[in-house]
Amino acid sequence: MGRRYIGIEMGDHAVTHCAPRLNKVIEGEQGGISQSVGWKGGGGFRFYRLGPPVFDEDGHVRGDIRFPTLAAHVWFSETNAPWKGKGRSPFLGIHDGRAYALLYNGILGDRRPDGGNVLTRATLDIIRDAVARKAPSFAGPLTIYGEQSRLGPTTLAREDITFKQTPYDVKARR
Repeated sequence: MGRRYIGIEMGDHAVTHCAPRLNKVIEGEQGGISQSVGWKGGGGFRFYRLGPPVFDEDGHVRGDIRFPTLAAHVWFSETNAPWKGKGRSPFLGIHDGRAYALLYNGILGDRRPDGGNVLTRATLDIIRDAVARKAPSFAGPLTIYGEQSRLGPTTLAREDITFKQTPYDVKARR
């Protein structure tokens, strides 16, 4: 029928009613308008589920947000591409010659306030090791989000690191 659209549904009926109906249309089922327009089936659709909101109503990062959700948001806001990671490492990936990492919510197994959420020489070594495992020849710039950095501006510049502070530099799209 030459139609293209984005459907947005909230609630269980997206799964129980909308997706099954779309599958029937694709299969050529003759209900609704299909018979009158001679529809024989074909086409397809993609079904996505939205994750929890990253920001509260005041635009602040929600306190209960989990690492994979914030990582996906940070990655998308930096790269305009979906994140394909699993949330097991602070290293998020490399995009257009830049590596990205997120130190958040105890991703390194240390949930103390100044534990694995702070950029230190030790956490930088963990990130650099993860980068080297994924891309051994990578020597480009690195953006790291974290609660704070204990590395000074001179070290950050020498290491080609852009440090962004969580939650202040995590931006909501408006």
